[in-house]
Amino acid sequence: MEKKIGETSSTSEKTAEVPKIKLALQEKYEKENKESVDRHNSIKDKESSKLPQPTGWRMVILPFKANKKTKGGIYLADESIERSQVASTCGLVLAQGPHCYDKEKFPEGPWCKVGDWVIFARYAGSRILIDGGEVRLLNDDEVLATVKDPEDIFHQF
Repeated sequence: MEKKIGETSSTSEKTAEVPKIKLALQEKYEKENKESVDRHNSIKDKESSKLPQPTGWRMVILPFKANKKTKGGIYLADESIERSQVASTCGLVLAQGPHCYDKEKFPEGPWCKVGDWVIFARYAGSRILIDGGEVRLLNDDEVLATVKDPEDIFHQF
């Protein structure tokens, strides 16, 4: 029995083959994820020079911004997203002043560091408008808690 080009002689070769659909979806996901990270880093680099530099015991917080699309697939208006950001009580620590969490005031050590997601009171700090939206200046003792993922918190506006 002659074997034609492209045919396989055993079924074990067919089962060892990886489905192309899975690889295509995986490649698409990795590509989108890489583009998202690249876009975030370029915005971060460009906008970081525009941010106010905190002094003393203050820190700069970027409020959590809701997704443009809900889990059900509904797209939210920009005004709704902005309102949610203003009412947010969760944010990302972007910068800390030189005296944040000094040893005398906080003998146990700092409550948070740059890059942590924190929870604060609704009207805490000063709101400062920048080109990309809004940031808040908070005192180091206004942080109520830290969270790993801000999407685990129910955001009520």
